[in-house]
Amino acid sequence: MAKSTGPVLCHTSAISRGFGSVRVWLAATAAVLARPSLWLESARLLGRVARPGWWRGPPFLPVPDRAYVRFRLETAYGADGRPSPDDLVAYLRWCREHDAVAHRARRAR
Repeated sequence: MAKSTGPVLCHTSAISRGFGSVRVWLAATAAVLARPSLWLESARLLGRVARPGWWRGPPFLPVPDRAYVRFRLETAYGADGRPSPDDLVAYLRWCREHDAVAHRARRAR
């Protein structure tokens, strides 16, 4: 039986550094802040993807689990891709439209 030479990395651990770059997250935040019409939708999205029990431990913010973010970014952009702030804006707009359609459907019942 072969000996292990170190920890085994799952697919989400082998992701490029670009996803964790502060520059990428600052650009995405700036893109949302520049569009007040998306602020409510971005707060809803944070509520949907926040770690369960986020208030119980540091950083005491409703942020998603890092492994979840890595997985979602890798499935969207590939291991070497880079997310675009425009993609986040487009996704938030889609979420807003989807929520509006779902709300109208519930009211029609």
